[in-house]
Amino acid sequence: MVLLKNLNNNAKTDENSGFGTNANSYGGRFVNKNGSANIEKRGMNLLRRISWYHTMIDMPNWKFMLILFSFYIVINFIFAVLYYAIGIEHLDGIEQSQSVLTQFGQAYFFSAQTFTTVGYGHISPDGFLTSALSAAEALIGLLSFAIATGLFFGRFSKPTAFLKFSHNALIAPYKDKKALMVRLVPFKNTNFTDAKAKVTLGMSVEENGVTTNKFYTLDLELDTINALSLSWTLVHPITEKSPLYNFTEEDFKKTHGEILVFVTTFDDMFSNTVAARTSYTFSEVVFGAKFETMYNRSKDGTKTILHLDKLNQFHTTNFS
Repeated sequence: MVLLKNLNNNAKTDENSGFGTNANSYGGRFVNKNGSANIEKRGMNLLRRISWYHTMIDMPNWKFMLILFSFYIVINFIFAVLYYAIGIEHLDGIEQSQSVLTQFGQAYFFSAQTFTTVGYGHISPDGFLTSALSAAEALIGLLSFAIATGLFFGRFSKPTAFLKFSHNALIAPYKDKKALMVRLVPFKNTNFTDAKAKVTLGMSVEENGVTTNKFYTLDLELDTINALSLSWTLVHPITEKSPLYNFTEEDFKKTHGEILVFVTTFDDMFSNTVAARTSYTFSEVVFGAKFETMYNRSKDGTKTILHLDKLNQFHTTNFS
């Protein structure tokens, strides 16, 4: 816990952070490492508080494909059960002398052909119920593939900030003072322009016997750059106006605080502004360290090589 007397009185608080001031109502960090809000919503039906479109768009690729394949397998299994319940004799092309398992398997693959509207013609429905069921399945199949196609397009076309942040924030030597440093890098073949960054410090402090959340906007050496092609190190000089001015290494260890990083930039491929964010708790701040350089000139001198694997590399250093 930070006592109010340990804070720099010259630092101005940010009243527009979007986070509440009641520290006793908060649990954990404000923002997760991946940039998502550390919030669990309750008090409303699950179907109402969850946007399934956003969920399907944002989930990992492996989970998205697993859901699609699982739905395909399960829906065909359900229709195969219905065909079998109506009577396997109403599916022309399936021999009655075959085993139950073989007949069900053929009903399943007939369902798959109907669902995808492939229709090889080896098996066909005979009778009103079977024909009505196959017609309904064909319609459901068309609608399902239309939805799946829309989700695929949404996932591929969604404007995404392909930016990675360093795992740690550093307190590093800067000119004749100290500075808070965070590094980020574009990791795909994208062209980012007009990049803007904002860094906010949030801390739980005790004021007049009440624990409250205080937020401070940290001034950056550069908060805007024209082109984001290489790595970008966000530098907050710790001056007399910084809320971190009186902080020592021990203060970072015993203080509950979090550094919130917000970056927006224009992606000319999407022709849209994209955003990324992350956060660093004080336990993820390394005191007395400097980032290793991520790029160098190629051997033939015609290109600049950006080493993405060096994003998190740093070395310890002493303050002069």
